Amino acid sequence: MMIAFVFPGQGSQYAGMGKELAENFPVAREVFSEANDALGIDLARLCFEGPEADLKLTTNTQPAILATSIAALRVLQQETGLVADFAAGHSLGEYSALVCSGALRFDAAVRTVRQRGSFMQQAVPVGVGAMAAILGLDGSELDAICREAAQGEIVSAANFNSPGQVVIAGHTGAVERAMELAKARGAKRALPLPVSAPFHCALMEPAGKRLREVLTGIEVGALTVPVVTNVEAQPNQEPSRVRELLVAQVSAPVRWDESVQTMNQLGVDRFIEIGPGKVLAGLVKRIVKGVAAQNIEDCASLKAL
Repeated sequence: MMIAFVFPGQGSQYAGMGKELAENFPVAREVFSEANDALGIDLARLCFEGPEADLKLTTNTQPAILATSIAALRVLQQETGLVADFAAGHSLGEYSALVCSGALRFDAAVRTVRQRGSFMQQAVPVGVGAMAAILGLDGSELDAICREAAQGEIVSAANFNSPGQVVIAGHTGAVERAMELAKARGAKRALPLPVSAPFHCALMEPAGKRLREVLTGIEVGALTVPVVTNVEAQPNQEPSRVRELLVAQVSAPVRWDESVQTMNQLGVDRFIEIGPGKVLAGLVKRIVKGVAAQNIEDCASLKAL
């Protein structure tokens, strides 16, 4: 049996995440303490107590989810001895996967994602961009709809989450036009998403340029576990490629559907989602029928594992 560790991205956060693990396992407490020291803020308190409004701010959300995920990873490693054959993460979660693989130090990663969140928020003024989930259409149909809806603006697929579930992003007007076209052409649903910026589309390219400068100063170590990247949906184990893939990821679509299929084709038949929530475990079950998909985020899920 081959195992993949998968790590959640933005949207999985909630007040109280990581608290139980930190109360019960010193190794988890140490992760939150390290995050507090790296950032100079009480990130642990934000994770454990909220408020939700502060936790939803992208500059807080990204380091908070990363810290909770790595705290859960350390507990999983200590208590079960399970070892991953592959690692992957959804958007922000790719940083957790890189920490898991040994490519990035945790303190460097948590500082980087806080800046990443800030760059992504600043790239597009609030209200100028939007995202929407389109259910029931395949990628090629949606590409045609986006081209038609653009009308000189930007709108494109941002997340290929699972068969028939694609998220689009771009200028607000273009996203709204694409939603109407999608519904007219048979989409089961077209739902605007409550996000503060249009992630993973060309509007994020300024954020990628700023992120490149930050990543230049970050040390990248050897990857002990191959990381299946969002940009290519293929495993990478070359340290020299990590920075370019993280920069490209900001404005490129997240190919989660393909990433899971790639891991399954390479022999993975057990997926463990590590961090807040169980969104990815649910997607995995929809993408590949019959595989084991579990999550760890608290003591109950650890025991079930």
